[in-house]
Amino acid sequence: MEEQIIIKTITNIFNGSDKQDWELVRNSFYHEVFLDYFSLSKKPGEKVKSDEIVKGWSEFLPKFSFTHHVITNFEITVAGANAVAFCKGHALHHLPDAEGGDTWTVIGTYDFKLVKVSNEWKVNSMVFNLLYEDGNKSLPSIVAQ
Repeated sequence: MEEQIIIKTITNIFNGSDKQDWELVRNSFYHEVFLDYFSLSKKPGEKVKSDEIVKGWSEFLPKFSFTHHVITNFEITVAGANAVAFCKGHALHHLPDAEGGDTWTVIGTYDFKLVKVSNEWKVNSMVFNLLYEDGNKSLPSIVAQ
């Protein structure tokens, strides 16, 4: 039962991002999150307020015509009010008519830590581990302009 609730919490981050339902995304995070995309961005992971994550994603992701995140193969371990979760992820970002191609695809794994607060699981650590990147790798900088 707890494992399914944890999977739903994590899934809400990705489905919420694709649907641009930022409240759904925000409600999945603890108030402060260790966020680490170093394998993709080369920026060291750091603790970030969840509101800052949502602000950044809500300004960045809607610039694509769509994003499509798929996560699967969950492995979850619960220890009291703490949990760790692993899953595989595939993200497609689309920007029509972009010079160099209109898609950017990222494939990797995620390591999450969660804490149970008031009977709800919240993500307090999210680490992305890049395995493969394909397509127009300039799309993130194009939409950031």
